[in-house]
Amino acid sequence: MSTTAGRPDLRTLAVELQSLGVRTTHADEGPGATRAGGAGPSDAGFMWMDGTPLTVPVHGDYVASSPYELVMTGSGRAGTLMRDGVEIGPVRLHPRPKIYDLQTADGIPYWKIALMHLDSLASTVMQRCVYWGTHEQCHFCAIGTSLANGRTIPTKTPALLAEVAEAAARLDGAKDVTLTTGSPNRDDRGASYMARCAEAIREASGLPVQVQLEPPSDFGWFARLKDSGVEALGLHLEVWDDEVLARVAPGKHAQGRDRYLAAWEAAVGVFGPGQVSTYFILGLGETPESVMEGCRAAIDRGVYPFVVPLRPAPGSIVADGVPPSAEYVREVYEQVAPLLAEAGMMSQDARAGCVRCQACSALSTFERAFGGGRDGVPAQGA
Repeated sequence: MSTTAGRPDLRTLAVELQSLGVRTTHADEGPGATRAGGAGPSDAGFMWMDGTPLTVPVHGDYVASSPYELVMTGSGRAGTLMRDGVEIGPVRLHPRPKIYDLQTADGIPYWKIALMHLDSLASTVMQRCVYWGTHEQCHFCAIGTSLANGRTIPTKTPALLAEVAEAAARLDGAKDVTLTTGSPNRDDRGASYMARCAEAIREASGLPVQVQLEPPSDFGWFARLKDSGVEALGLHLEVWDDEVLARVAPGKHAQGRDRYLAAWEAAVGVFGPGQVSTYFILGLGETPESVMEGCRAAIDRGVYPFVVPLRPAPGSIVADGVPPSAEYVREVYEQVAPLLAEAGMMSQDARAGCVRCQACSALSTFERAFGGGRDGVPAQGA
């Protein structure tokens, strides 16, 4: 294990924590303190070490066997990260967002409408999907569990999202908004509704917005989304390997990989290189070679490949699985980061969304060797 001053270097620490998780009794300090479910990769606990944000799984069953443990050292947000009982160093939990103590006039808690991921506000706009509960369901998705557990509401209206976004910008220093959704239909895939939400958010808060959705039947929706105020777009293929995609995301596979490639190219033509992204999830049975083939295909088209390790979410089909090994994840990160640098497409240039936030990936930590990457200090009150 590589060390610096007697502890793991930052890249090793980030990758191991994201693959193994961290044991803690503070994962649910108040409603909505972490994201335990939702559409796509989830389960994010936020903490800081040496001014660097680390986002790690805290809820999955596999976390119980992690060598990492967070031991709180007082009544505040300070703690100590331990590995196999050996002190790694001091950390601070990310401060509880102020918006989590607010509610709408109708009594809906703000945290049921949107959650803070570091300094990004994120919401699953429509908590339903045509694939959920069918043979087409994505195996890694837990979109139905958040609603069943009472952690959200079925549909966030433009007015509700605008209200929370304005408060998040004012009270918690939110810098952008990420809107994702289940696919409500097989035509526009929710694009028309997402455009209305984005427009309301921009008018109320001025925050840049990323929208994530499946490729709509009419790529003309990309220009209409941009006209509504959307500044970045997520078109998530999830897996490049065609056989694996057919097994773990049959609904997406039915559209065909070529459909996604065409959508990427059309979207980059509207939003520009680096402002369109795709998730690639590691640990679903793909090979490293197929991952890199997909990353190169994305980068060649101006699309940022947001590479994340699988986080088996409770309620998903792969709930009993385990994340990929830290060694495998690191191998991929070390190959992708220089490709991004060579293309001039680094995470710090993203205007909004997961690529700017980096909450579910350690890729930006590897970008630092090339002058990029996410950094910062905890928000006021940390």
